[in-house]
Amino acid sequence: MATQRSRRLVEALLATAGIRINGGNPWDIRVHDERFFARVLADGSLGAGEAYMDNWWDCPRLDEFFFRLLRHNIEDQVRTGRQMLYQNVLSRIGNPQHIARAFRSTRQHYDLGNDLFRAMLDSRMMYSCAYWKDADTLEEAQEKKLDLTCRKSQLQPGMHVLDVGCGWGGFAKFAAERYRVKVTGITLSEQQATLARNVCEGWPVDIRLQDYRTLRGTFDRIVSIGMFEHVGPNNYRTFMTRMAALLKDDGLFLLHSIGANVSSYATDAWLERYIFPGSVLPSVSQIGKAIEGLFVMEDWHSFGAYYDRTLMAWHNNFIANGEKLKTSYDDRFFRMWTYYLLSCAGSFRARKNQLWQIVLSKRGSPAGYESYR
Repeated sequence: MATQRSRRLVEALLATAGIRINGGNPWDIRVHDERFFARVLADGSLGAGEAYMDNWWDCPRLDEFFFRLLRHNIEDQVRTGRQMLYQNVLSRIGNPQHIARAFRSTRQHYDLGNDLFRAMLDSRMMYSCAYWKDADTLEEAQEKKLDLTCRKSQLQPGMHVLDVGCGWGGFAKFAAERYRVKVTGITLSEQQATLARNVCEGWPVDIRLQDYRTLRGTFDRIVSIGMFEHVGPNNYRTFMTRMAALLKDDGLFLLHSIGANVSSYATDAWLERYIFPGSVLPSVSQIGKAIEGLFVMEDWHSFGAYYDRTLMAWHNNFIANGEKLKTSYDDRFFRMWTYYLLSCAGSFRARKNQLWQIVLSKRGSPAGYESYR
């Protein structure tokens, strides 16, 4: 009886988004285990994600399912208060992104294996939103993003650039090769650092396994691509204060980050547990408060709609290389990773998440700043 009641509740919720149980549309879900309904009602997004990993349900087009679900705010109606309260309290009273935890959290995701990311990403292994304007392939779109970043940063030969969260060295090598600059890159991932050093060998690039809070020196330019999401609300001001101290007075700081529509101190429970522990998406107001009195905002470019296309390209690569990856990753991981990529694509498609490139200066450019698009 309880199972039938749970099923009716879930069916009614999904119906408001045009989603049916065992329906004929590609965004309709197929339920293999009736316990799915009670699990979702009890545990919200965490329960739904774990149930998918356990093969309790399927959907031919998870990206379309999540687009409809999120566009109609269904997740707000099944989010458990206890779950969100625990996450928010834990984030506010502690600091989940302190240095020791930051190293552990980063390695849980980014040290999964370079083979996984090499199979999924473009040749430069850029693990951030591509810029699809006038681009047809992922390779072209990521190169356009890198060049856009360099032009916005107004790089000149001989400059010293700090790359905060340098990943596998894609930006560092591109900037050194195309714009003749010297780059210092920092990451918390051992596997990223090792590969980045190999990728950048022979170029004026120094890759360090180091947290931004321990870095000293001064730089002509600072670039951070896809790292700020891991800083955490308790550290936003600390991060910006450190960037201001590291940047020369006439320098520019480009911040490339996923953004949230509303301020929060916690992330989705399933993503927190299985994909990005310790990550929180910043809002416009949180970034604004963090930079106040430290930086002048020169440019704010939003192109979050491009992340949908980027994630779908990653998913296509992941599936295309599935047989090769199955020697290292089991079926449960494949379901988890598929759920991650397609749920995020649906979220960006629904405009729940944003992508921003923000250019900051310490004093404001006397002649003004020319925006590039």
